[in-house]
Amino acid sequence: MSEVKKIATRESYGNALVELGAEYPNLVVLDADLAAATKTGIFKKAYPERHIDCGIAECNMVGIAAGLSTVGKIPFVSSFAMFAAGRAFEQVRNSVGYPHLNVKIGATHAGISVGEDGATHQCNEDIALMRTIPGMVVINPADDVEARAAVRAAVEHDGPVYLRFGRAAVPVINDRPDYKFEIGKGVVLREGTDITIVATGICVDSALGAAEKLAADGISAEVINIHTIKPLDAELVAASAKKTGKVVTVEEHSVIGGLGSAVCDALAELAPTPVKKIGMQDIFGESGPAAALIEKYGLDAEGVYKSVKEFV
Repeated sequence: MSEVKKIATRESYGNALVELGAEYPNLVVLDADLAAATKTGIFKKAYPERHIDCGIAECNMVGIAAGLSTVGKIPFVSSFAMFAAGRAFEQVRNSVGYPHLNVKIGATHAGISVGEDGATHQCNEDIALMRTIPGMVVINPADDVEARAAVRAAVEHDGPVYLRFGRAAVPVINDRPDYKFEIGKGVVLREGTDITIVATGICVDSALGAAEKLAADGISAEVINIHTIKPLDAELVAASAKKTGKVVTVEEHSVIGGLGSAVCDALAELAPTPVKKIGMQDIFGESGPAAALIEKYGLDAEGVYKSVKEFV
């Protein structure tokens, strides 16, 4: 059996920026002294005149991007999620969200898979923060294919977009001819009748693995990839919930304010359904290897399988 290809979505981000830079001469990239880590260094090498290193000053960087957007540029603000969404929240809200400017935020190193950098850098709150900003699109791609498609969609979208990328290499699961990315549209990866598993980001692969294990136990799980947390594909989620009667959400993020909360908001209005939220359960992460942390907090295929089976 051939080995599954793995690529970190931050690598996808850097590669996509270079590809789009050739098509969009008004695309500019801003970084906060982290170009090697966020992979915008790839863009800097190709288009040095369109890469701005703002130093360790994320709040100022967002303000610069806001200004650039008002003169026809398409700026991508790049930093770790903890800084892009956390440290610069006020500037993102007031300088980008409030005037609804065409600024894109490329937030890398999100979630506990940041690993050894520890709890201070493992941002498990960014989706919750960005969801609260009116008009902000929030995207959390599952793999390399989806991440590159998401960056292109962000460029084509008129308005602010938050893009969440990871540090660790993850399996490529969307490498197929019929794959199509559309902002606000979820993707049914596996049909099922007994329970719905709604996953986002790196947890989509875990959800698929869990579904295989459940199938061996005679449990038919429907798996939905929600790459766009906002706007959420509420109709798709509700339709699946009505079919299966139970929903589980899986995310590398706090269960407060992220995918799980968005799904519960939608189902409360459209199709009241029992929901179990798998994610960081109102706790901080810790330092350790990414794979070990994903396993410890029950976000790997085995952990998701056990949680879903218990819920069923």
